[in-house]
Amino acid sequence: MYNYFMETLEAFYKRITQPLPPTIENGLGHFNVFTRQACIDIPYSRKNYFKITLLKGKHKVHYADKTVECEHCALMFSDPLVPYSWESLDGKKEGYFCIFTEAFFHHYGVLREYPVYKPDHPKLFLLSEETAKEVETLFEKMLAEISSNYAYKDDLLRNWTMELIHIALKMQPATIIPDAQSDKKRKIDSLFNELLERQFPITSPYERLVLKNPSDFARLLNIHPNHLNRTLKEVSEKTTTERISGRILEEAKILLKHSSWSISDIAFALGYEESAHFIHFFKKKLNQTPQIYRQTQNV
Repeated sequence: MYNYFMETLEAFYKRITQPLPPTIENGLGHFNVFTRQACIDIPYSRKNYFKITLLKGKHKVHYADKTVECEHCALMFSDPLVPYSWESLDGKKEGYFCIFTEAFFHHYGVLREYPVYKPDHPKLFLLSEETAKEVETLFEKMLAEISSNYAYKDDLLRNWTMELIHIALKMQPATIIPDAQSDKKRKIDSLFNELLERQFPITSPYERLVLKNPSDFARLLNIHPNHLNRTLKEVSEKTTTERISGRILEEAKILLKHSSWSISDIAFALGYEESAHFIHFFKKKLNQTPQIYRQTQNV
């Protein structure tokens, strides 16, 4: 199943035109480290892997519904629960990043127990010149060790990663840029819509809608479902449920008209456990069953 709103490790390696490492193909814990020059920027999205990035230069960082800026050096923590992106404000793309899976730390520690990997904790930490050098040294050690034949190099990589986490925990996070209230609402609306739209189009009956409920979106945006609902209502005059169901209905009509999939296949792809529930939803919205709608469209 191709995921339209989350980058997988497989997609990451394809994007940087590198072969897929055996640890990923074998489903084992994975770790790798790169210079930032090695990779192109990507738009605001979630990734299904963890990441720690040393940003050098002026940047604006976006995660969940927050925006923060750094002038010189910063340490950024990313995880699969929170969508993010950043933009260079001075045209530079310097620094390092490491990517890893939760399985890489199996029997070593629980990543999500650390505050930097909890949804409600700050993700960006500004670095002094001295701390930036310390962080850069750790990344350089990772780069040197990753290609070595040392039997216990994974232990070293775990240790250095944990050092980065503890450096951040001892620091004050970057200050969130104060936006006007209306700008915050528009941003939440935009982020919600991007998460919603990244699930479409559905191009295979084996794909399946993942984000179906208001709570699914609120969790990823790191806000309460009631706050999300109030915001969307103010911006678009529609509730969260109305926005989601409207887009699902639109996709259902497209699939009924332009595909030969069975009703049960369409129901499954749109997140319904039972096709009867999908038929009830469709009939309630259009006052006709999916089968009748398909027949009238293909006359």
